[in-house]
Amino acid sequence: MKRKNRRNRNKKKTPKIENLTRSILKILKSEPTNSFNYKQIAAKLGVNDPSSRNQIVKKLSQLAAKKEIEEITRGKFKIVPNVNTYTGILDITSKGSGYVIVEELEEDIFIPSMNLNKALHGDEVEVYVYKRRRRGKSEGEITRIIKRKRDEFVGVIEIQKNYAFVNMQDGRMYTDIFVPIKKIKDAEDGDKVLVKIEDWPEKAESPFGKIVKVLGKPGDHHTEIHSILAQYGLPYEFPKEVEAYADELDTSIQEEEIKKRRDMRNILTFTIDPKDAKDFDDALSFRALENGNYEIGIHIADVSHYVQPGTILDDEAYERATSVYLVDRVVPMLPEVLSNNACSLRPHEEKYTFSAVFEMNEKAEIQQQWFGRTVTYSDARFAYEEAQHIIETKEKHIPAAISLTGEAYDADSAVATAILKLDALAKIMRSKRMQKGAISFDKVEVKFQLSEENNPVGVFFKTSKDANKLIEEFMLLANKKVAEFIGKQNPKKTFVYRVHDEPNDEKLAALQNVIGRFGYKLDLRDRKTTTQSLNGLLKDVQGKKEQNLVDTLAIRSMSKAEYTTRNIGHYGLAFEYYSHFTSPIRRYPDVMAHRLLQHYLDKGNTVAEEDYEERCNHSSSMENLAASAERDSIKFMQIKFMKDHEDEEFLGVISGVTEWGIYVEIISNKCEGMIRLKDMNDDHYIFDQDEYAVIGQQSKKIYQLGDEVYVRVKNADLIKRHLDFTLVAAREEVEA
Repeated sequence: MKRKNRRNRNKKKTPKIENLTRSILKILKSEPTNSFNYKQIAAKLGVNDPSSRNQIVKKLSQLAAKKEIEEITRGKFKIVPNVNTYTGILDITSKGSGYVIVEELEEDIFIPSMNLNKALHGDEVEVYVYKRRRRGKSEGEITRIIKRKRDEFVGVIEIQKNYAFVNMQDGRMYTDIFVPIKKIKDAEDGDKVLVKIEDWPEKAESPFGKIVKVLGKPGDHHTEIHSILAQYGLPYEFPKEVEAYADELDTSIQEEEIKKRRDMRNILTFTIDPKDAKDFDDALSFRALENGNYEIGIHIADVSHYVQPGTILDDEAYERATSVYLVDRVVPMLPEVLSNNACSLRPHEEKYTFSAVFEMNEKAEIQQQWFGRTVTYSDARFAYEEAQHIIETKEKHIPAAISLTGEAYDADSAVATAILKLDALAKIMRSKRMQKGAISFDKVEVKFQLSEENNPVGVFFKTSKDANKLIEEFMLLANKKVAEFIGKQNPKKTFVYRVHDEPNDEKLAALQNVIGRFGYKLDLRDRKTTTQSLNGLLKDVQGKKEQNLVDTLAIRSMSKAEYTTRNIGHYGLAFEYYSHFTSPIRRYPDVMAHRLLQHYLDKGNTVAEEDYEERCNHSSSMENLAASAERDSIKFMQIKFMKDHEDEEFLGVISGVTEWGIYVEIISNKCEGMIRLKDMNDDHYIFDQDEYAVIGQQSKKIYQLGDEVYVRVKNADLIKRHLDFTLVAAREEVEA
């Protein structure tokens, strides 16, 4: 009996080697051409006791039996290449676990937090997939980090006597970063900082880093906006050498250059843009032809004339890939000397342009088309409101209330006539597009009225009216026809397309579930009925309390549009060929499209697809980052706005229901916040996933997706960008 107890005690003293499978596979994978025996593996693991060696021998046999490793000679093993191992991108959730998205697999691989093995959100990783499945999902473990997505992060520094930690703001960054005291720069305790990871030792819980930049005090407007840009690795100023290079460019209009172009300066040309626009990418020209048709020119700033390949200006534009539109500023892709001056199609100035010129009949049918470099002169600049007034009243008089100058005036008769004819043609084009299955997303945009100190003093909604749609239709036409012109050539030519895949069936089914709560229905039998019923849905919700929610969910059910050289068409627009050609001041893919179009007009051979595919991937990635930064800046401003209205009650619509709380979107300003279930003290509420609702255990009171409720601000946290509400009552209770 005593001997048995002693044996049990000894057993307890021998620890089991943690993550032994992973450790062995990692060793063998690190040197895939070499073979190892159990002694070599034990040495690499730093263990030397008999029990550990036995564990290694046993595990080697098991892995060999599963054919995950192979025994080359007696007792010597090496990795079996590519067995259950894939490469993909890691997507970490706010709960700390992750999914690896692998291109060749239909479903993502679930990675529990304990198997992330120091991989971070967005990293390119190698993942080993277990044979077993958990809850029907493929599950795996990160075995190697191939490429870090980023090494700089935003957080708040906490300084101790000999070291500091930076606590992360991004919920998907699951670790803080250790910073030696000599690497904290001039940061003070509690500052918001940009920190760079330099090393992550094998046995360290946190990575080691250094402070790159002190962003300022948390909650301060400029600190938070700069933090948003830094968090996504977006710059907010140009390197001095890039500014200097741009300043040295000759931006004058030269006779020699004019001779190489189609001179369209004597044809009526004008721009229609937002009131506060500073860069004018596009202009329209219009003239009636003797045969009863119309010549319509879509003239785009010729950015590629100034931004030449191989220059530091081009390198910087490519890296940025897009302008970023935050609530209080624009972070441009090009320096101001180009974006607001040389390339901007300002009124009463001659400019180099790249044009798509169409001859059209009364039915908006294209009779002839021409593409090429031009020189144009803008006769007038209109705000959307001014053009809209002409369309609505059929008059040329512009009242002071909407005039760009603040004074009433009469627009030129020829321009007013052109706007009315272009509007009529645009409506025909739009109608044809809808009949072919285009989807009409007219999502309401939230805009803020800002004080001089950038404080939000009001909220207004930007909607798309006829004047906006006029410009949109002609820009779509130019983008489509340029893509068609190249795409239909034989032999095939490499080009930059803007593609949009068909929606995912599962996401459409999920959308159907949600809108069913509001009494709507989708017909998902085939592509045609799906697009028709989606359009019907988007029309039916206009002006309703649930419009923003349904619009948002419908957009999320769509695939993401992206740039690629591999054309699959554009589902949302119902175009077989589509590109981005009309905004080269703010989008790099448009610059590439201009260069390629000119190259092919000059009878050049096709270019290397791989090079351009890589540039397309980069442009898509930067576009997504910019969109995330823009969303974050709107969220920040919404919270700032709500902070000043903490004592007021607001009517909202329940926009989301989860196991931890109810999301409510305020109808009057679209600000979204959360009512936490733990704060609903009148009952104990349980989340019902099938009903998109929370239900009181005692009262059986139900709060369901789409219900209207009154709320008050509980907490508006500018630093964490969280908005918490207190539930006042359901609307029907208040109005009963």
